[in-house]
Amino acid sequence: MKQERVRLAKTLHRTHRVCERRNEPRVPVDVRLMYSAQDEEHGLIMGDGSVVDLSNSGLRIHGNVAVRSGLEVTLFLYLPDGHDPLFVLSASVTWSRGHAFGVEILKMTVRERNRLRYFLGTNLPR
Repeated sequence: MKQERVRLAKTLHRTHRVCERRNEPRVPVDVRLMYSAQDEEHGLIMGDGSVVDLSNSGLRIHGNVAVRSGLEVTLFLYLPDGHDPLFVLSASVTWSRGHAFGVEILKMTVRERNRLRYFLGTNLPR
């Protein structure tokens, strides 16, 4: 009798679609970047890659070094504006699949935040 209850419970289990957690739409871009982090297991992590999409609060990255969800990273984005790289002091990896991962921006200077907003404002699809 107990085994039948377990089977019944398993058949009633349903999966639900993952809800969209983004607060802002992301702009598709192709921007080079470098990233670094301090991982307790492997020490210093340094990688480079490209930004696939970008918003004021986060971005999706395809990198050459895999990172794990929850890791705090520092980013340098090479925007096509001819200036020094855009510096993101702190970002949290929210998801990771192989060498692709998403990050939420946590800390930036006011100047860098304004520069990011200007870049997004001038590159939004109309």
